[in-house]
Amino acid sequence: MTGQEAAGRRADLTLAQWRETINASFAALEITAPVDSEFRADLTTVELDDVHLFDMTTSAHRVVRTAEMVARDAGEYLKLSLQLQGRARLRQDGRECVLGPGGLGLYAAYRPYELVYDGPQHSLVMTFPRSVVQLIPAQLDLVTAQRIGQEDGLGRVAVPMFRNLAENMDLLRGPHASKLVRSALDMLVSVLSAEVVEPAGAHAGDLLVQQATAYIADHLADPELSPGSIARALYVSVRQLHSRFAAQHLTVAAHIRAVRLAAIRAELADPAHRDDTVHTISARRGLTDPAHV
Repeated sequence: MTGQEAAGRRADLTLAQWRETINASFAALEITAPVDSEFRADLTTVELDDVHLFDMTTSAHRVVRTAEMVARDAGEYLKLSLQLQGRARLRQDGRECVLGPGGLGLYAAYRPYELVYDGPQHSLVMTFPRSVVQLIPAQLDLVTAQRIGQEDGLGRVAVPMFRNLAENMDLLRGPHASKLVRSALDMLVSVLSAEVVEPAGAHAGDLLVQQATAYIADHLADPELSPGSIARALYVSVRQLHSRFAAQHLTVAAHIRAVRLAAIRAELADPAHRDDTVHTISARRGLTDPAHV
């Protein structure tokens, strides 16, 4: 492995060992279990530059990052949890969401949070710099502790990408691994952008953005997908569509392109598509000129 990538596995960890391992990997956390002596955990880690992935199988436990811990070491990192088995309850910023299998949740390491696993669970946790998510602070504050499901909008594209990472941890090495991880994070940005509402509150314009991003996710394969075709499908004017995206600091065309490129790059890095040409994969996502990939 190079200095940019490193992997490690630890199995059958006790609660004391788990605390030591996790606090060495993350910012300081308070970890408790219903019965200390019965707790066990397995951990696989991969580091790709400034993105860290943790595949965790554990007994029931509770994780808390307190305000005092944040004050000592805030950091500028975000965390993303994908629940693979079992259930987690995520709390931050006055919100709570329940993550079952296939559920994604974002939270900020620079603010207090709590994660509760009521029973045995398997999850993928990613940590990455806040700068990766190109949302203004007021927008980012609105998407923490919000469940992203595999059945909703762009979640139908994003969740399988992150699950693919979890299922192929052993293969995450070299430039293809970095591309795959970055593509997944690009898709995360698109999903979060679709979820954002203005601080002033939700209204019809926000609903239009959500409807448009869901339509985009469902019609990526259409090479004619455009602001005009989206506006016609949603019975609004192109001007109105552009206006609502602009209010969210987005453009329709850029969003379409970002979602397409993220999906294409994920397939290019996926061993399951190793026999497909760039042109085939690009066309499958509605981009007929692979030179743009």
